[in-house]
Amino acid sequence: MKVKRGLFSIYACAILVLFTLYAAQPIQPLFKEQFALGDLQAVIFTTVIMLPLGVAPILYGYILENFPQKRMLRMSLFLLGILEIAFAFSDSYGALIGIRAVQGLLIPAALTSLISYVSVSSSAADMQKALGNYVGITIIGGFLGRFLSGLSSEYFGWRLFFLLIGVGLVASSFFLSRIGDDGKSGFGKPTGREIAAILRVRHNALICAAILCVFFVFQGLLNFLPFELKSIDTTTGGGKTGLMYTGYVIGIVTALNVTRVIRFFGSASRAMIAGMLIYIAGLQIFHVQSFAVMFFSMFVFCLGMFMVHSLAAGYINKLAGERKSITNGLYLSFYYAGGTLGTFVPGIFYYRWGWHVFVGVLTFALLLALVLMTLLARRAAPLDKPADPGN
Repeated sequence: MKVKRGLFSIYACAILVLFTLYAAQPIQPLFKEQFALGDLQAVIFTTVIMLPLGVAPILYGYILENFPQKRMLRMSLFLLGILEIAFAFSDSYGALIGIRAVQGLLIPAALTSLISYVSVSSSAADMQKALGNYVGITIIGGFLGRFLSGLSSEYFGWRLFFLLIGVGLVASSFFLSRIGDDGKSGFGKPTGREIAAILRVRHNALICAAILCVFFVFQGLLNFLPFELKSIDTTTGGGKTGLMYTGYVIGIVTALNVTRVIRFFGSASRAMIAGMLIYIAGLQIFHVQSFAVMFFSMFVFCLGMFMVHSLAAGYINKLAGERKSITNGLYLSFYYAGGTLGTFVPGIFYYRWGWHVFVGVLTFALLLALVLMTLLARRAAPLDKPADPGN
């Protein structure tokens, strides 16, 4: 992946923000033991920080539309860092959840500024590839945040990694003074009429509904997998749990080769259907309650998920036209709304009826997404064609 010099700092910041978002996920069983929490109390460390992401791309426009992008990014990173340091030194469950909730309000500002910077720095012809690269970077952040958090918790205690993230975020907020200012924050201020108009476009509605189901399943599995691993083997520690996320790295290869994937299948919509089938197959392997089998299934599961996400993000942006900012915001809203629901709702089925019913519920959501993707393929938009080999 070739990276422009000006984008290197942006990508590094994106990784740190993803660390903040996901570092608590693999060690939620540890929080459950340390703070004597109930089953669903323990899983909301991820839920509470993701909750604002589902509405931020729409509602934040009314507050931050004219806020300078660079200033907003530096401020959000600085405050995220201070709060992450406070999180590392907190001993109260209430304080920890409160800090995560405030961070959840800041993360949308940081992520939207980051993706806007990438977007405006890319030509229309390079948009699919640029967004694929950005998705690849977020995959790296999501994987390393989970893996290093689990590893660090086992050997150094959970607090050290959160402290290092905080210091890194504060330092980044100062280093970003060197990058250029690319205008406003990237938050649009959409009206209800504009949102309705975008969703009346068939491919927009189908992609947004499908991606909600896709990320619902992804976050559902990843949020409750640490608890299932602990149930299978009570000696499972953070390091072993973090290792389970190694399959995440296959998504990096997928995201960075998104144009080749489109050319192979002949169109973005057909490639997304193929990704859905792989995604569903990978999920079924998780019925086998063995660490080794689950470790393998994570590679298949992540391959399918990131095929769909990388393709859908580029596809909806490529067809957005003049409403790109609002359309991208809606896509992110549906994406993170699904993820937020996934961190909590499937747990009701998991704790009441067990792992196999839990996987069955997630499978149903993916089958619904597959139907939506099939409808999209049958009425593919004019631009749904193989990417230019030069991209």
